[in-house]
Amino acid sequence: MGENTLAIEIRGLTKAFRGHLGIGRTTVVKGLDLEVRRGEVFGLLGPNGAGKTTSIKMMLGLLRPDSGSVKLFGRSPRDPQARAMIGFLPENPYFYDYLTASEFLDFYGRLQGLAGANRRRRVNETLRRVGLAGHENVALRKFSKGMIQRVGLAQAIQHSPELVVLDEPMSGLDPVGRREVRDLILNLRDGGTTVCFSSHILQDAEMICDRVAILKQGTRIAAGSLNELIEPTVRWFEVSVRGVQADLLQAEVVSESADALLVRVTDAEHLARLIEAVKVHGGDVVSVWPRKDSLEDFFLRQVREVRDVS
Repeated sequence: MGENTLAIEIRGLTKAFRGHLGIGRTTVVKGLDLEVRRGEVFGLLGPNGAGKTTSIKMMLGLLRPDSGSVKLFGRSPRDPQARAMIGFLPENPYFYDYLTASEFLDFYGRLQGLAGANRRRRVNETLRRVGLAGHENVALRKFSKGMIQRVGLAQAIQHSPELVVLDEPMSGLDPVGRREVRDLILNLRDGGTTVCFSSHILQDAEMICDRVAILKQGTRIAAGSLNELIEPTVRWFEVSVRGVQADLLQAEVVSESADALLVRVTDAEHLARLIEAVKVHGGDVVSVWPRKDSLEDFFLRQVREVRDVS
């Protein structure tokens, strides 16, 4: 893929840290290759300890790799021109909590090179964009976890970067907060901004990512679009029936209540036999739901396969 189509290009990235008391070395990222295209939402997924944060730090030039290379828009991550094109929110940011929201963003706006009236306008626009209009003069120490996360997102986007990198942006948020962050990420993409974020919350990633990579123990074990990774075919059927006992059906019981039974069958042939058995025993089929793989199904299968091999 041409360099001008890539926001992030990573080749053979490796990083190891010394063990306790300097004894031994633990490799936390091993030969990582990644490509993030301009204008897409890319998810870097993996369980805790998979190497996501270390990879992001190397990606942004905050941590020097032992080997391998990183290019951001064709430039080194240490190039000032590349850095000016990036907005970043770390997983556990520390903010000066005696500042108000507007003072905080004004401070970051100065660091980002925004000047005068333009900076003040951007502060107000960005607070509105992240849902904090009306909280401009409230000190950060009075903000909830979700509000602090929004302030962090605001500082990452107020200078209109071409690439926004977010480390676990949904962590610690309630369902409403997660929805707001997802909507903001999609809004950024619709405006042409590239977004790369790490997460272990697979449901959120499935909703908004164009492509993902899955890390396990510092190694990339899968990468691609959701359509490429997740089989589009039906993998099983869930069938709700009533008026028949579970032991009369050759099917896996998912749940059972006083008036209905939810069972699972693996293919269309088994489904036909199940429906016939329900009729023979005087029962009724209430509903049939075809089920496909989710990103979580794929993720768990990949992680378990790697664990079994290792």
